[in-house]
Amino acid sequence: MKTAVIVTTYNRPDALAAVLEGYCAQNNHNFELLIADDGSTDGTRKLVEEHAARAPFTLHHVWQEDSGFRPGAARNRAAARTAADYLIFADGDCVPARDFVRQHLALAERSYFLSGNRVLLSPVFTQRVLDEHAPIHLWPATRWLRAWATRDVNRLLPLLKLPDVSFRKRSPNRWEGVKTCNLSLWRSDFMRVNGFDESYSGWGLEDSDLAIRLIHAGVHHKSARFATPVFHLWHRENDRSRLTENQKLLDEIIVSQRIEARLGVSQYA
Repeated sequence: MKTAVIVTTYNRPDALAAVLEGYCAQNNHNFELLIADDGSTDGTRKLVEEHAARAPFTLHHVWQEDSGFRPGAARNRAAARTAADYLIFADGDCVPARDFVRQHLALAERSYFLSGNRVLLSPVFTQRVLDEHAPIHLWPATRWLRAWATRDVNRLLPLLKLPDVSFRKRSPNRWEGVKTCNLSLWRSDFMRVNGFDESYSGWGLEDSDLAIRLIHAGVHHKSARFATPVFHLWHRENDRSRLTENQKLLDEIIVSQRIEARLGVSQYA
C-alpha cells in the first residue's frame, strides 16, 4: 500500500536534520515523506531541499504562512497533498527508531488507528546529540542503557519490542495519551472525520479531538507501544494560554457523537 509520513516542523532545522537522517536510515523506504511546515523561515526549506536530493524516498515541503501555532492546519495541508493509502504522523523533534515505518505498517489494520510512545531526552543530552550529529536512531540497547543510567533519557521501556498480540486491542475506546508525534491511520478514515479540527487555537488537545472523533466513527484505538518508539528531543514548553478554550472544545466533543471536524482537511481538498 502507498504510505505517507507527515512530519510537522517550525523553525528548528537542527532537530529536523536529525529526524530526516532517521528516516533516511529506515529499513523500509517504501513511503513518501511530507514536511508539514507551520511557517518556518528559509533555512528549513533549504534543509529539506538538500535532503530531497539524496533521500531514498520522495520528500515534499508543504509550507503555510506563520500565523501562530497551527500544527493541525499544517498536517491537514500535507494530508490533502498526498494520495497515499496510509498516513503516519510524527513531529520534527522526534527521531524515529530504524524500524519505525516498518512496524507501523506491520501493525496497521482496517478500522483501527495506531498510537505509539516516546523516549524523552534531557536538555543537555539533546544539545549534545545535535552538536555531535549523533546517530541515535542506530544506537544499540547498550548505548541507551548507558544514557538511562546517566539520566540522559527518562525511560527505556518504549524500546522493548513486543509482537502484535492481544493487549494491543485491550482499550479500543481509549483516547487519553494519544499523541500526534507517533500516530498512524488509514487516509480514508482521516478524510471521513475531516482530519484535524483547526478550531483549536494554539497548543493542546487537537490530537485528543481527532482520536475521539475516530472512535465515534467506529475506528478504534490499537496500541503501537513496544513497537514504534521515537526519541523526543527536548524543547521548551509551547505557550499554553489557549488551553482552557481548547479544553472546552474537547469537553464538547466527548459528550457528542460528532465525527467531523468543523474546520478540517476538506478545505484543502
